[in-house]
Formats: sequence, structure tokens, C-alpha cells
Amino acid sequence: MGKKTKGGRGGEAASAAANPVPAGPAAGTYLIDTGTAELIDEDGQDGAWLVMVNGVQSSHVVLGRPRELAFEYMRWFAAGVESFVGAHLDPARLRITHLGGGACSMARYLADVYPESRNTVVELDGRLAALVREQFDIPRAPRVKIRVGEARAVTEGFVDGSRDVVIRDVFADAVTPGPLTTVEFFAQVRRALAPGGLYVANCGDGRGLTLARAEIAGLREVFAHVACIADPPMLKGRRYGNIVLLASDSPLPRAGDDAAAALGRVLLGGAVPAQYKDEEWARRLALGSEPRRD
Repeated sequence: MGKKTKGGRGGEAASAAANPVPAGPAAGTYLIDTGTAELIDEDGQDGAWLVMVNGVQSSHVVLGRPRELAFEYMRWFAAGVESFVGAHLDPARLRITHLGGGACSMARYLADVYPESRNTVVELDGRLAALVREQFDIPRAPRVKIRVGEARAVTEGFVDGSRDVVIRDVFADAVTPGPLTTVEFFAQVRRALAPGGLYVANCGDGRGLTLARAEIAGLREVFAHVACIADPPMLKGRRYGNIVLLASDSPLPRAGDDAAAALGRVLLGGAVPAQYKDEEWARRLALGSEPRRD
């Protein structure tokens, strides 16, 4: 879920050879396990497709251009992950898990930016997973593997220390399922991460940021460092939207340092300018909020 804006980060740099364009998706409405998926050909943008799941925007794909991300929160994902990998992780050995699949937009992106990475996408809806694999130019396993399953149950089965990055982008309608927002779930993610790995989550929230405050409070019980990315109106709790949460036991950029400044410049350059807020800001935001528990 998320708002869509035209343009993307580094779309012209995508490797067409590494991501061959299939004969072409077929527009229409398809039955999936959880209802229906509609594939919409965006006539004004060559090769661009919007995926609607049960009437809600789920994913956006531009064939042959995996680095073109139309949802702004995914560009924030990308900025956060790339900043962290550059500082803490070996790009040649990345193991990335995506909880929530859709059309695998983020997995396509990271598989192209980090060609030696191994991306595992966990998707609840098996028929949706089969549909997007058939219709879109998703790299084959082991670069992008799609695993059908419920995100919480799959996470609990991960081997300790087996992931470098875990990205959560799971919604039921406009809300993240409760079992994926608790202290116990965050502890399972931390257990599955290699030491110093990164957890990234898309939190959909509205005025007052009640959900984000509770998630940050829970993350702070489990991880040493927690930070946020969002556009200014969202950070001020003025509307419904997306706030990206970052958590790790490795240090995250702090206000005033070079890493935070560099990340801030990237975020301001997007179609929807966003801001990076460090762990001190996140701590203040979460004051007085109770974390969710199972």
C-alpha cells in the first residue's frame, strides 16, 4: 500500500539484460486466494503496470526498469537500506527477506542494485505469488525467491542470524496485522538477523501517529537504535500516510553527522521530499506510548 508518484530513483541505470522483459502482462482481473488482483496497464508510461489487490493499490512495476519505484515509501526503503549497507554490510553477501510480496517491486529493485544479493519474498497469497511471477520480470531464484506463507509464522521459523535485512510491508486493507507489530515479533526478527542487521518496516498511520508511537516503543525494547523516515506532514501527524521505521543494533545515522546529512539529501531529492529523523527524535515521539504485546 502507499501513494504513487511518477518517477523513481535511478531507473535509467537498471540492467535490461539482467531483467529481460517478458512478452507482456495481460491486463484484467484475476482470482487469487484472498479475493481478486487487477493488473492495470498505465497507458501514459511505457511498460508501467499497477497491481490492485481487492481494490487497493498494492504494487507498481515498470518492465525492464526495476530501479523505477513509483511508491514514495519504497524510495524511502531504498534510501534507508542503501545508506545502511554502505556503512555496515557487505553488498556482495546480502541476505534480504521481504515480508509482504505483492509484485515484488522492492525485491526487483534490490536484486538489481545488489546483483549478488539473495532476496526471499514471503507472500501470504499463493495465487498472487504465482500470478506476478508469471506476468512480470522478477529475477529467478536464488536472486529472488518467493515463499508462500504467513509472515509471522515464517519469521518464527527462520534460523538464527540467517538474514542481513528484513523488510516488512504487510497490510490487511490499510492496517498492518497486529501479530507483526508486537514486541515478541520484533524479538523474532532480531533473532533471525545477523549481528548488526537491519529491520525496515512500513507503518501506515494517521493523525497523532498512535500506531507508529507504539511500534517505536516496542522496537526500542528490542533494538539498540530506532529511527524514522517520512514526509513532513506525516511526521507531524497531520494526515494518514506511511512512516518508514528503521531498527538495528548497529548505529543508525544521528542528526548532524555526515551519514544523516547524506541520507537527508537523497530523501529531499525525491518526488515527495521526506526527512530522516534519528533515534533521539524517535525516542521523544514514543514517550508515554505502550508497546503492543502478543
